Formats: sequence, C-alpha cells, structure tokens
Amino acid sequence: MAKAVAVSSGSARPLLGASAQAKRMFEGEMASLTAILETHTVKVPRPLKVLDAPGGGSMLVMEHLDMKYLGSHAAKLGAQLADMHLQNEKLRETLQKEAGTVGRGGGQADRPFVEQFGFDVVTCCGYLPQVNDWQRDWVTFYAQQRIQPQMDMVEKGSGDREALELWSALQLKIPDLFLGLDIVPALLHGDLWGGNVAEDSSGPVIFDPASFYGHSEYELAIAGMFGGFSSSFYSAYHNKIPKTPGFEKRQKLYQLFHYLNHWNHFGSGYRGSSLNIMRNLIK
Repeated sequence: MAKAVAVSSGSARPLLGASAQAKRMFEGEMASLTAILETHTVKVPRPLKVLDAPGGGSMLVMEHLDMKYLGSHAAKLGAQLADMHLQNEKLRETLQKEAGTVGRGGGQADRPFVEQFGFDVVTCCGYLPQVNDWQRDWVTFYAQQRIQPQMDMVEKGSGDREALELWSALQLKIPDLFLGLDIVPALLHGDLWGGNVAEDSSGPVIFDPASFYGHSEYELAIAGMFGGFSSSFYSAYHNKIPKTPGFEKRQKLYQLFHYLNHWNHFGSGYRGSSLNIMRNLIK
C-alpha cells in the first residue's frame, strides 16, 4: 500500500501525515526500517526521526536515496530478501549448535533469536494498524491477528453476510494448509508490492515497510497480486528458499489479507476477489 516515497535533492526528506494516526504509522515504519537495516541484508533508507509537524500531524525524516525503477538488480533483491527471511532461522541453528558445544552457549549471537510471531510495535499496512501482539502459533496469529481484524472492519462497514459466512467456514480449513510445516518466524517487509521496491547505484532498495515476524511465504503474496517482479527475482529467492507442498494455496490465503485490506481502504471493488479466494479455499 503506497504512502509516499522519500526522493528529493536534499539529504533527507520529511514524509508528512496530517491524521491523528500519523505518528503511530510513522513510528511503526521507523521501527520496521530499523529492524530491516539491522539485518544487513536488503538496503533501506536509514530512518532518522519521527517529528511533530507544524500545525499538527507528524513527519518521518529519513535518508535520501537516489532511486529508480527496479531493473538490473531484481535477482539480487530476490537473493537478499531470502537472506533476510532466513536470518532468524540460521540464528536458531547457530544457537542450537552452540548449546551442544562444550564451553559455549548463550550470548554468542549478535542478534537474539525471535521465537514468536509479531512485532514490538504497531505497524500499518496502508493507514490501517496491524495487530502485532506476540503469538507462538503462526496459524493462530494469521487467522486472529490478520484476517479477523479485517473481517471485523468489513462487518462494521457493510455487514456483508456472505463474506462473514465464508470466513466462518474458511477458519476450519486453514490449519490443513500448514500440516507438516515447521515455520520459523522471519522478519518481513510486510507490504512488498512493486511500488515499494527500487534500486540505486549500489543495488536494490526496499521501503515503506509494515514489518513483523511471520511466515516467509507471506511476503510474496502481494508481490504476485500486482506484478512488478521478474522471473529472475523469484528464481533467486526460491533458490535459497524452495517452495514447499501447498505453497500456491497458502499464497491465495495470504493474498486474502491484502484484498480485504484494499476493500477496507478503497471500497467494495475488492469484494469479489476477497470472496472468490475464500470460496476456492473452502472447496
């Protein structure tokens, strides 16, 4: 969901938000950029500070990058994104090895292993806040803290009976889509569509994140909805994180969040896509 792009001739540019929720949105974005920056995998604009804007609202000041459309660095982005998604899993493996080594153990890693799904602060996909309360079970997290809040907004906004009935039926089917999977929390950008990726002279850049720790497959859902990613991007990504059985169905499940989110942002033009996904997943 696009908000704004930090592109200017200066060293940094404030991104303005006039609504009462702007400060929360920008603080979530700053925390997301900081978390990604600390992985040393994919380049992001370095966030500087969230400030109160004159006359109300807030602004996020960040590093200026001279960006252009993602082209020659698409494969590099795929590889770097996979590295970001794998970092927490590799940390777990390192800690497990150290725990079994005489004279070594906890405290060796630069970053702590994150064993739950969620994030320390609220992040926004578009202008709508995401429920990031920490949860040990991914299926529960996704159903209760991603889809259910969107369905609550649909119910409040339109009372769409068919949508509510389909969601009630789909909830019973979701666990079957994850049988046999060991899902390790991965740091996600969270809103990786074509408008939030670019490149500069050094390589790929991603921006405007709505981060949390979740299933790595979630990241590719909105990318597949709106295009903008070449086959080289996907090949490089899946070379490091191969698809597992049921990938395509889970992609539809993850796209459901984004269609519902667009429905709640922009209106019922996204209703049909949302309902079609639920119908197909229930079959």
